[in-house]
Amino acid sequence: MPVVPQRGDVPVTIDESLCIDGCTLCVDMCPLDSLAIREDNGKAYMHVDECWYCGPCAARCPTGAVTVNMPYLLR
Repeated sequence: MPVVPQRGDVPVTIDESLCIDGCTLCVDMCPLDSLAIREDNGKAYMHVDECWYCGPCAARCPTGAVTVNMPYLLR
């Protein structure tokens, strides 16, 4: 179990209060397999720090739980 419930320095953050238990839509959309589902609570999280900032994970999330933290220079 991580010490901090959610890291703020990763490209993609998941709001666990909005994330649907066991939903894998964002995980399935990631071309880099950067997202995964936690075994303990069924919520999505970013398990590697690599991201193309492509956005399908956030676009596919039915609850808006996924946020892509795009760097200013890429906007």
